[in-house]
Amino acid sequence: MKVVGFAGFSGAGKTTLIEQVIPALRCRGLRVSVIKHAHHGFESDQPGKDTWRHREAGAYEVLAVSPERLVLQRSFEQAGERSVHEVLPALHPGVDWVLVEGYRDSDLLKIEVWRPGAARPARYPDDPFIVAIATDAPDQLPEATLRPVLDLNDADTVAAWLVDNGDRFDHVPEAHR
Repeated sequence: MKVVGFAGFSGAGKTTLIEQVIPALRCRGLRVSVIKHAHHGFESDQPGKDTWRHREAGAYEVLAVSPERLVLQRSFEQAGERSVHEVLPALHPGVDWVLVEGYRDSDLLKIEVWRPGAARPARYPDDPFIVAIATDAPDQLPEATLRPVLDLNDADTVAAWLVDNGDRFDHVPEAHR
Protein backbone atom coordinates (compact mmCIF):
# COMPACT_ATOMS: atom_id res chain seq x y z
CA MET A 1 0.00 0.00 0.00
CA LYS A 2 1.06 3.54 -0.70
CA VAL A 3 0.53 6.20 1.95
CA VAL A 4 0.60 9.97 1.58
CA GLY A 5 -0.31 12.66 4.05
CA PHE A 6 -2.08 15.93 3.32
CA ALA A 7 -0.93 18.58 5.78
CA GLY A 8 -1.96 22.15 6.27
CA PHE A 9 -3.80 24.33 8.68
CA SER A 10 -7.55 24.42 9.12
CA GLY A 11 -9.36 26.02 6.21
CA ALA A 12 -6.56 25.48 3.68
CA GLY A 13 -8.58 22.98 1.64
CA LYS A 14 -7.22 19.57 2.69
CA THR A 15 -10.60 17.86 2.91
CA THR A 16 -11.78 19.29 -0.41
CA LEU A 17 -8.58 18.24 -2.18
CA ILE A 18 -8.74 14.71 -0.75
CA GLU A 19 -12.41 14.50 -1.68
CA GLN A 20 -11.43 15.28 -5.29
CA VAL A 21 -8.28 13.12 -5.41
CA ILE A 22 -10.22 10.00 -4.35
CA PRO A 23 -12.27 9.73 -7.58
CA ALA A 24 -9.23 10.77 -9.65
CA LEU A 25 -7.33 7.77 -8.27
CA ARG A 26 -10.38 5.52 -8.53
CA CYS A 27 -10.69 6.40 -12.24
CA ARG A 28 -7.22 4.91 -12.60
CA GLY A 29 -8.52 1.61 -11.18
CA LEU A 30 -7.04 2.13 -7.72
CA ARG A 31 -8.64 1.30 -4.36
CA VAL A 32 -8.38 4.26 -1.96
CA SER A 33 -8.78 4.49 1.81
CA VAL A 34 -8.62 7.57 4.03
CA ILE A 35 -7.42 8.12 7.57
CA LYS A 36 -8.63 11.34 9.17
CA HIS A 37 -6.92 12.46 12.35
CA ALA A 38 -9.34 14.18 14.70
CA HIS A 39 -7.88 16.37 17.43
CA HIS A 40 -11.10 16.40 19.42
CA GLY A 41 -13.55 13.71 20.36
CA PHE A 42 -16.16 12.83 17.77
CA GLU A 43 -19.09 10.50 17.49
CA SER A 44 -19.86 8.50 14.36
CA ASP A 45 -23.02 6.92 15.67
CA GLN A 46 -26.15 8.58 16.99
CA PRO A 47 -27.48 8.46 20.57
CA GLY A 48 -30.15 5.82 20.91
CA LYS A 49 -29.06 3.78 17.88
CA ASP A 50 -27.93 0.17 18.42
CA THR A 51 -24.22 0.84 17.79
CA TRP A 52 -24.28 3.75 20.24
CA ARG A 53 -26.07 1.62 22.85
CA HIS A 54 -23.52 -1.21 22.48
CA ARG A 55 -20.61 1.22 22.85
CA GLU A 56 -22.27 2.93 25.82
CA ALA A 57 -22.73 -0.50 27.41
CA GLY A 58 -18.96 -0.91 27.40
CA ALA A 59 -18.11 -2.78 24.19
CA TYR A 60 -14.45 -2.43 23.28
CA GLU A 61 -15.31 -2.57 19.57
CA VAL A 62 -18.54 -2.21 17.65
CA LEU A 63 -18.56 -3.43 14.06
CA ALA A 64 -21.58 -2.35 12.04
CA VAL A 65 -22.07 -4.19 8.75
CA SER A 66 -24.60 -3.58 6.02
CA PRO A 67 -24.73 -4.69 2.40
CA GLU A 68 -23.08 -1.37 1.46
CA ARG A 69 -20.46 -0.74 4.18
CA LEU A 70 -18.62 -1.79 7.30
CA VAL A 71 -17.81 0.60 10.14
CA LEU A 72 -15.50 -0.33 12.98
CA GLN A 73 -15.57 1.79 16.10
CA ARG A 74 -13.11 1.05 18.89
CA SER A 75 -13.03 2.67 22.32
CA PHE A 76 -9.56 2.88 23.79
CA GLU A 77 -9.28 1.91 27.42
CA GLN A 78 -6.66 4.61 27.94
CA ALA A 79 -7.01 7.95 26.19
CA GLY A 80 -3.97 9.04 24.23
CA GLU A 81 -2.77 9.90 20.75
CA ARG A 82 -2.17 7.02 18.37
CA SER A 83 0.40 7.45 15.64
CA VAL A 84 -0.64 7.01 12.05
CA HIS A 85 1.60 3.93 11.96
CA GLU A 86 -0.43 2.36 14.78
CA VAL A 87 -3.72 2.76 12.91
CA LEU A 88 -2.62 1.86 9.36
CA PRO A 89 -2.80 -1.91 10.07
CA ALA A 90 -6.54 -1.55 10.76
CA LEU A 91 -7.13 -0.86 7.05
CA HIS A 92 -7.91 -3.50 4.44
CA PRO A 93 -4.60 -4.94 3.19
CA GLY A 94 -5.75 -4.80 -0.45
CA VAL A 95 -5.96 -1.02 -0.60
CA ASP A 96 -3.70 0.69 -3.16
CA TRP A 97 -3.53 4.19 -1.66
CA VAL A 98 -4.14 5.60 1.80
CA LEU A 99 -4.72 9.35 1.93
CA VAL A 100 -4.05 10.70 5.41
CA GLU A 101 -5.57 13.98 6.52
CA GLY A 102 -3.90 15.41 9.58
CA TYR A 103 -0.97 13.87 11.43
CA ARG A 104 0.96 16.87 10.14
CA ASP A 105 3.87 16.21 12.52
CA SER A 106 4.28 12.58 11.43
CA ASP A 107 7.14 11.12 9.44
CA LEU A 108 4.82 10.34 6.50
CA LEU A 109 5.65 11.88 3.17
CA LYS A 110 3.13 14.69 2.77
CA ILE A 111 1.68 17.21 0.38
CA GLU A 112 1.26 20.57 2.07
CA VAL A 113 -1.99 22.33 1.21
CA TRP A 114 -1.17 26.04 1.41
CA ARG A 115 -3.09 29.23 0.71
CA PRO A 116 -1.95 32.81 1.08
CA GLY A 117 -3.25 34.80 3.99
CA ALA A 118 -3.02 31.88 6.39
CA ALA A 119 -2.63 32.97 9.98
CA ARG A 120 0.16 30.43 10.38
CA PRO A 121 3.37 30.07 8.38
CA ALA A 122 3.93 27.49 5.68
CA ARG A 123 5.36 24.22 6.98
CA TYR A 124 7.44 23.16 3.97
CA PRO A 125 10.55 25.21 4.76
CA ASP A 126 11.03 23.31 8.04
CA ASP A 127 9.44 19.89 7.40
CA PRO A 128 11.63 17.46 5.43
CA PHE A 129 8.67 15.09 5.00
CA ILE A 130 6.75 17.57 2.82
CA VAL A 131 7.49 16.45 -0.73
CA ALA A 132 5.14 18.77 -2.65
CA ILE A 133 2.97 21.82 -2.15
CA ALA A 134 -0.60 22.13 -3.44
CA THR A 135 -1.64 25.76 -3.72
CA ASP A 136 -3.81 28.10 -5.73
CA ALA A 137 -1.22 30.89 -5.43
CA PRO A 138 2.23 29.54 -6.41
CA ASP A 139 3.55 33.05 -7.00
CA GLN A 140 2.83 33.93 -3.36
CA LEU A 141 4.69 31.05 -1.68
CA PRO A 142 6.61 32.53 1.25
CA GLU A 143 9.88 30.82 0.25
CA ALA A 144 11.29 29.48 -2.99
CA THR A 145 11.32 25.69 -3.14
CA LEU A 146 12.63 22.91 -5.33
CA ARG A 147 9.64 20.76 -4.34
CA PRO A 148 6.93 20.26 -6.95
CA VAL A 149 4.19 22.89 -6.72
CA LEU A 150 0.83 21.40 -7.67
CA ASP A 151 -2.38 23.18 -8.60
CA LEU A 152 -4.73 22.90 -5.62
CA ASN A 153 -7.70 23.20 -7.99
CA ASP A 154 -6.60 20.35 -10.29
CA ALA A 155 -7.07 17.10 -8.39
CA ASP A 156 -6.42 15.02 -11.51
CA THR A 157 -2.93 16.51 -11.79
CA VAL A 158 -2.32 15.82 -8.08
CA ALA A 159 -3.47 12.21 -8.56
CA ALA A 160 -1.29 11.84 -11.66
CA TRP A 161 1.72 13.17 -9.72
CA LEU A 162 1.05 10.68 -6.92
CA VAL A 163 0.79 7.75 -9.35
CA ASP A 164 3.90 8.87 -11.27
CA ASN A 165 5.84 9.04 -7.99
CA GLY A 166 4.14 6.04 -6.39
CA ASP A 167 7.32 4.17 -5.48
CA ARG A 168 8.21 6.96 -3.05
CA PHE A 169 5.02 6.34 -1.06
CA ASP A 170 5.29 2.58 -0.44
CA HIS A 171 4.52 2.00 3.23
CA VAL A 172 7.03 -0.24 4.99
CA PRO A 173 5.53 -1.14 8.40
CA GLU A 174 8.81 -2.58 9.71
CA ALA A 175 10.43 0.85 9.36
CA HIS A 176 8.01 2.29 11.94
CA ARG A 177 8.09 -0.17 14.81
